[in-house]
Amino acid sequence: MSLFISFEGPDGSGKTTQARLLEGWLRQQGYEVVLTREPGGTAIGEQIRQVLHDRRNIEMDARAEVLLYSAARAQLVAQCIRPALEAGYIVISDRYADSTLAYQGYGRGLELDILRAITDFATGGLWPDLTFYLDVTPEEGLHRRRSAGGEWNRLDAEAMDFHHKVRAGYLALAEGDPGRWVIIEATQPVAGVQEQIRRVVAGRLGR
Repeated sequence: MSLFISFEGPDGSGKTTQARLLEGWLRQQGYEVVLTREPGGTAIGEQIRQVLHDRRNIEMDARAEVLLYSAARAQLVAQCIRPALEAGYIVISDRYADSTLAYQGYGRGLELDILRAITDFATGGLWPDLTFYLDVTPEEGLHRRRSAGGEWNRLDAEAMDFHHKVRAGYLALAEGDPGRWVIIEATQPVAGVQEQIRRVVAGRLGR
């Protein structure tokens, strides 16, 4: 049974950790799983990721930004996600197209209908079956990012107002499509968050 699951939320919300835990659990249950990420997931996509996240690229126009994300996504869908789904795998993506709507739409102020059209073109209309939004305040997410000492990218460095707009966008997207989205309070312990995620996924898989 194929299933396309995406994880969304601010950096620092625990998306990557939860996606990896879910992958491991599903493999233990006997499922074939592909775990990927955006931007990236392919050799081409990882090169685009470097350009997008480079803090030196402060002059990047919002339209150029969205087209670069969409190019990486198009490659990921064509090379990785769609073939895996067609083969009956479960695909888990650490971010997907909703990030564009939240960050470039609500955050940058680009028109949502245009972003959806670009996204549908890039993906051939492929959207997740299930999306988990791990919710933390921008302040908490960025604090976690700094504490972890990992990548601090060009979007992380945006003003706090931008991050609040992104969070509001995510919540609006989730409210508009409750059949696909599941909002989880991400300030809980990691195990508690994962338990909720597994319960939802098990229900979708009929277990």
